[in-house]
Amino acid sequence: MQPEEFRAAAHELVDWIADFRARVPDLPVRSTVAPGQVRDALATAPPEQPQAFDDLLRDLSDVVVPGLTQVQHPGYFAWFPSNASLASVLGDLASSGLGALGITWQSAPALTEVEEVVTDWLRELTGLSDAWHGAIHDTASTGVLVAMLAARERASGLSETRGGLQAEPAPLVVYTSTQAHSSTPKAVLLAGFGRDNLRMIDVDPATFAMDVDALRRAMADDVAAGRRPAAVVASVGTTGTTAVDDVAAIVEAAREHGAWVHVDAAMAGSAMLLPECRWMLDGVEGADSLGWNPHKWMGTILDTSLLYVRDVEHLVRVMSTNPSYLRSAVDGEVTQYKDWGIPLGRRFRALKLWFHLRLDGAEAIRARLRRDLANAQWLREQAESEPGWQVVAPVPLQTVCLRHIPVVDGAPLEGEVLDEHTLAWCERVNATGRAFVTPAVIGGRWTVRVSIGAEATELADVEELWSLCRAAVVPA
Repeated sequence: MQPEEFRAAAHELVDWIADFRARVPDLPVRSTVAPGQVRDALATAPPEQPQAFDDLLRDLSDVVVPGLTQVQHPGYFAWFPSNASLASVLGDLASSGLGALGITWQSAPALTEVEEVVTDWLRELTGLSDAWHGAIHDTASTGVLVAMLAARERASGLSETRGGLQAEPAPLVVYTSTQAHSSTPKAVLLAGFGRDNLRMIDVDPATFAMDVDALRRAMADDVAAGRRPAAVVASVGTTGTTAVDDVAAIVEAAREHGAWVHVDAAMAGSAMLLPECRWMLDGVEGADSLGWNPHKWMGTILDTSLLYVRDVEHLVRVMSTNPSYLRSAVDGEVTQYKDWGIPLGRRFRALKLWFHLRLDGAEAIRARLRRDLANAQWLREQAESEPGWQVVAPVPLQTVCLRHIPVVDGAPLEGEVLDEHTLAWCERVNATGRAFVTPAVIGGRWTVRVSIGAEATELADVEELWSLCRAAVVPA
């Protein structure tokens, strides 16, 4: 494809995207395709000759779109917000169009320096001190893995330069809560600590935040048994309930053992744009690393995840490689992001943040976040005032966890029968096509999570969801 052909096709594609976004509210939120339906609708043999762009767009509309859950839909309340602001889409297009090769500063100076600028912008916007230094990764899952690798090497005195963990005299242990995201145990395993050296700490039964006294006991027990506490992962905004761990208390407990503290604020990090929400990160200046995803609630398109660290020198010492073919005369004067993470090559992801912040502005983003927080409180108030409904967890952010407990033959449902009722009415809501919510086990029982935060979601959409929920608990 030559530039002029690209120009014509790109205009068509941008028009298609704009039209698609305009009609998203009219689509079913949850995909209705059956397993294999998309695959069976596509050609089985690869094309040997160029095909018409109109045919490709037709398949995009008729085959691909029905096979997507519409996370930009105003009725999307599942998992977590996964916004893709159109301003950041333009940045993604620019990144792809430039085709920059980000392996060293020399390969793309602008790629490196724009990334430095936007990570500093977001550090300032979220109230972090200038002791923090950030890089853009694909997801928070990668960020927590990098943090665990750095923690491993600090606790072991750079064992990677010797015999690795296999040669260490004492096992290294990592601690997190039972409510931590699944990426944390995965990172601990991939970093080589081993499942036997992962401690899942109990949580407060009311707040679902980590029980710091239980953390202290677990660490003391490990020390007494000859093991060494290496890292603690604190959650600010857990996936299940958006519970907020006490970062300051965790930092204090970890400091007694020299353990690394990583703060996972993947979804909730966006709330730090709001001064009134920064209490959630009290104590973070004593932590070692912090990860959060602008590609969730804030709305910069995937894949845009931030990892901030305080000790860049240690991170680089752990992650760097320096083959002769990548050396340059400016080494030592510039940031080499290849030494801040796992991949060598990197996309110009910073353009997505650069476009998003410049075209939308921080104040508009703050206003939208405050709207979502207010809408979550509205839904909480409705459920708490309605007989038979229960809000099963605090609502510090934008997620409301609902349970309906009907009374049958004079007694409230409980146990597995209640679980069946919960899953049934959740599915009835989703089957309408007007909203999509997801269930989760909280406190041993199934609960329906309502995660408010799609860019298009207004109070009227939350009101419609509440009506759907109330109707769904009374099957036809």
